[in-house]
Amino acid sequence: MKKILGYIKSVRSEWFKIVWPSRDTVIRATIMILVFSGLAALFFFVVDSILNALVGWVF
Repeated sequence: MKKILGYIKSVRSEWFKIVWPSRDTVIRATIMILVFSGLAALFFFVVDSILNALVGWVF
């Protein structure tokens, strides 16, 4: 029982050490992720279109 209580106390003390990001940081990171995901999607669309055209031309 002492081990369980010690574990819970340790988890609780670590919980208060967490530094949560500010709203500004979360918004900026979200926008960056959306932009880079869009750029990656566009890149793969272009590469897929080119490869599709090449395969269609060869066969």
